[in-house]
Amino acid sequence: MSTRYEFKVLGPLEVLRDRRPVRIDAAKVRLLLAALLAEANQVVTVETLVNRLWGENPPGRARNTLQNYVLRLRRALGCPAGGAPVFTRPHGYVIETAPDALDLHRFTALVRQGRTALAEGAPARAAPLLGEALGLWRGDPLSDLPAHLVRGMVAALDEQRLDALELRIDADLALGRAADVLPELRGLIGEYPLREHFWAQRMLALFHCGRQGEALESYREVTALLADELGVAPGAGLRQVHQRLLAAAPDLIGARASRTAPPSRDGDLPVEMTTFVGRETQVAQVRRLLETARLVTLTGVGGVGKTRLALRAAAEAAPSFADGVRLADLAPLSDADLLERAVSEALGLRDQSARPVADAIADHLRDRRLLLVLDNCEHMVEHVAGLVLRLARTAPGLRVLATSRQRLGTPGEHVLTVPPLTLPAASDADDPLLRSEAVRLLLDRAAGSAPAFRLTARNRRAVAQLCLRLDGIPLAIELAAVRLSAMTAEEILERLDDRFRLLSMPQPRTSARGHHTLRGIVDWSYDLCTEGERLLWNRLSVFSGGFDLEAAETVCAGEGVPREEVLDLLAGLVDKSIVSVNSSGDRARYSLLETIRQYGRQRLQEEGGTTRLRVRHSEFYRRTAVRAGQSWCGPGEVDWLVRLRTDLPNLRTALDYCASRPDLAGDGLEIAVNLARTRCWFFSSTLGEGRHWLERLLATRDPSAQVTTRTPATSTPTLTAGALAMKAWIALCQGDNPAAETFLAECRAVARELPDGPSAAPVTYIEGAHAMLVRGDPASRALLAEARDRFRAAGQAGDAHMATMLWAMAEAFFGTRASASSARDVYVAEAEASGAEWARTWAQWCSGLVELRHGEAQRALAPLQRALARQQAIGDSWGPVWGLETLAWAVAATGDGTRAAWLLGAAHRMRRDTGVALIGLRPFHEAHLAAERRVRACLGGEEYAAAWSRGASAEDAPVPAPAPEEGTSRARSARTRTGGSHTPTA
Repeated sequence: MSTRYEFKVLGPLEVLRDRRPVRIDAAKVRLLLAALLAEANQVVTVETLVNRLWGENPPGRARNTLQNYVLRLRRALGCPAGGAPVFTRPHGYVIETAPDALDLHRFTALVRQGRTALAEGAPARAAPLLGEALGLWRGDPLSDLPAHLVRGMVAALDEQRLDALELRIDADLALGRAADVLPELRGLIGEYPLREHFWAQRMLALFHCGRQGEALESYREVTALLADELGVAPGAGLRQVHQRLLAAAPDLIGARASRTAPPSRDGDLPVEMTTFVGRETQVAQVRRLLETARLVTLTGVGGVGKTRLALRAAAEAAPSFADGVRLADLAPLSDADLLERAVSEALGLRDQSARPVADAIADHLRDRRLLLVLDNCEHMVEHVAGLVLRLARTAPGLRVLATSRQRLGTPGEHVLTVPPLTLPAASDADDPLLRSEAVRLLLDRAAGSAPAFRLTARNRRAVAQLCLRLDGIPLAIELAAVRLSAMTAEEILERLDDRFRLLSMPQPRTSARGHHTLRGIVDWSYDLCTEGERLLWNRLSVFSGGFDLEAAETVCAGEGVPREEVLDLLAGLVDKSIVSVNSSGDRARYSLLETIRQYGRQRLQEEGGTTRLRVRHSEFYRRTAVRAGQSWCGPGEVDWLVRLRTDLPNLRTALDYCASRPDLAGDGLEIAVNLARTRCWFFSSTLGEGRHWLERLLATRDPSAQVTTRTPATSTPTLTAGALAMKAWIALCQGDNPAAETFLAECRAVARELPDGPSAAPVTYIEGAHAMLVRGDPASRALLAEARDRFRAAGQAGDAHMATMLWAMAEAFFGTRASASSARDVYVAEAEASGAEWARTWAQWCSGLVELRHGEAQRALAPLQRALARQQAIGDSWGPVWGLETLAWAVAATGDGTRAAWLLGAAHRMRRDTGVALIGLRPFHEAHLAAERRVRACLGGEEYAAAWSRGASAEDAPVPAPAPEEGTSRARSARTRTGGSHTPTA
């Protein structure tokens, strides 16, 4: 079976391989992929790619580096032999994509179809096509790439999006949605004030809403704006619209009568009282499903907008149903026996016979083509499912659109989960907020309830955070908009921990629906759950970020929830839209929206179970960290690192809770020590956080508290000594020598209580590390060898591996060629035998270091390069800091001064990003100074500074030209360096 790739550029760059995300961390490799995708299925020349990767300042060996990036891209994509889908061509490279594999291609195809439909006078067909096209956009295109290098590509993509927006608004105006598009046009004109077509559309929309004076005023406003900004008069299109408005053209007058109302609603669909914001993709999906499916069920958490979406989709689909659309709102029903009567009334039946109501409904629908909307089915799912199944078997022309927090389970049912509104980017509140549906809804509703509210530079971050913390749930956002009449966005945000009280304003008494407060809507969901599901919901609230099945079973089982029933109860909560599930990885991950989690947490507090569950949660993640520590330096170490990084929110929650309880600080220390042991903080580039937890937990711990001792390694003095050793180790790696000295002294003092005294393995290890890194003392070799032997004797394989690595490193710096080579061979053999990928990368690095210091610098390049490439491939954020620095030393020793200076600059940037002070690591600092002196002597101060600055400002630090054993011969590299070939060789 062939591999299927999917690429997305209409937002942050995303890649899927057989529906699973592909991680590409290196910015330059991502930039290369974007450049190829911008011209997918066409050859992109080497010159074009070099320009897009480096602009006007390419490095000296840009072609070699580009070739290296192509190889790295193929590795990241997992390309089979032959390189597909990235191919080498005589003058460049090409990425070949299937017609539906690139979101940009799908977007352009949908826009083309929409444009054609609009030209043919079919706006009802054009609107959903254009809405679906715009729904493919996930934010700013290529927003995760350096803006100055993708400016041209982004501008072209943005222009296509704006063109599609203009077409979609044209279609909406033709369908009579003038009131709906006015708020959107207000925002678009604010963002693109010189785009004349938006002004023309706003003038037409105002006219169709009966606001002719404002429409003419808009023309005067844009005329003045164009004159002031550009010194030009309005274009022909804008002038033509103005003339038609002045003349009250017959086509405008005739259209106003038919266009001031929302789409035609045959039947009793309620008229929309507020504007419909966003949801273009979902409306198009529903309409497309109704073309083929007999039953479509919209599910989702309470308040997410299922009813509003169903009504809008039904209104748009109405022309396709000769016998119209009918709505049956089941929310008021408390007796399932009245279900058939409610549907009968919705259909307008007046059957007075004694026959069963269901028979009368079936007879009525038998020969009709009709869309029946059944709203709020969740409290009588089984009865609705039975009725729908009976009607579907009788009436082939019937289509049913249902809304429910739980699927009906009827054969042939198509379920569409309604997501929350799109949110602003969490990492950048300066993103164009109006791209976010949640923000647009807040602003639209605030315009009615809080007319004085405005989006400003001061409050835009608070507005973005407010929408994020409300999970994009429309009901919550609408209630928050009402509060803006009396509070600022910042004040609402401050009080959001008590959101159920804050967002509790009831709707007007004329409302027929009874769940229009945030608390009411979630209470309704809670009441629909079984007793077991409610208990599980409450207990799941202790998790942060997400969890897997094992965690749910271990933490939540007991006291009314048997472990063997957790899976079924969890599946029930998924079906009821309480819990969401992501099955894209090897293990399913579950999560709760923050609003749902907060509700469960309040219920858990009410039943008095918070402390018990928090202790269980902390204990589970203590065991997880211990298992990871025990598996360290084994075949699964990278999997464990990924898992720990995924579960960092839960691990932090557990650490924080343990730090708040002196009696549990020992458990917290076990978590922190094992996270340091597995190099989780190093792998995630969060060394400072690791040190923070160790310091906080050591300070919190009650020395008299009894620790739940599982092994001798977790006894009080041993655990404390291990924590102090890890704290000192992190300080050493940060180059913080004064703190490391203090922590080492504390470690020595605690070690006196250990059976082995000051010679205990953790103490000996940190003494050796300190001697090597701080004093540059050759005696470190013996200390680290001793620590290695002691760890091995204690069965601590992971700690022994780290001691072996440092021992081999010390031999490389201070030993002879024979001793360094011997230590390297031992380390490499152990790393290979362990099957540990992370360990193997450091073994490669150590091989390069030994060759550099005791052999030939040229031969050091290949292992250093391979180590760096493999570390980047597994997502290691720590190893490349040292790999790049050491590579710079080796390149300097070969005489390539320009490249060495660039690498030294790039290594400096990575150290700055990770907070490492090289000056505190003596052997590294001395080697760095030696390399710098050599390169300065080779280049001169000015040329060195220029090359160093280019490296320091580079977005990514790539591996230099590929090593020969990775498929690039030295002869070919030499030919490329001298400019003898313009053909890519990757």
